[in-house]
Amino acid sequence: MNKRSTKLTVIFWEITGFAAVVLLLWLDEILDLPHNLLGTAATPINWAEGLLETFFVIILGWIVIVRSKRTLRRIRYLEGFLPVCSFCNRICADGVWMPIHQYLDQQTGVRAFHRLCPECEQERFG
Repeated sequence: MNKRSTKLTVIFWEITGFAAVVLLLWLDEILDLPHNLLGTAATPINWAEGLLETFFVIILGWIVIVRSKRTLRRIRYLEGFLPVCSFCNRICADGVWMPIHQYLDQQTGVRAFHRLCPECEQERFG
């Protein structure tokens, strides 16, 4: 599963969970679940209370989803770092050390080749 679909899956389940809570709030308000399931005293439908509870659940859901998106974005950023050997310049990807050109070829299809930058060319060969 790629990182984008993981993010969408997390957000989907958070939205689904908060929607289920709102649904349960309204089922309780309309059907008086404690009275019907547990035999407690019957209570009348209180529309204002239901709307207030729904408002708070939606606000809480929005906060959770925004924070989750930010956290998942940070995780993705941190996962983007690759350890590079200071001596041979190989990259460690998924526990395997490989030359950088091999990694680039595998991950992006970009073909890398060696050459000197202008500064190194001037410094080495004058």
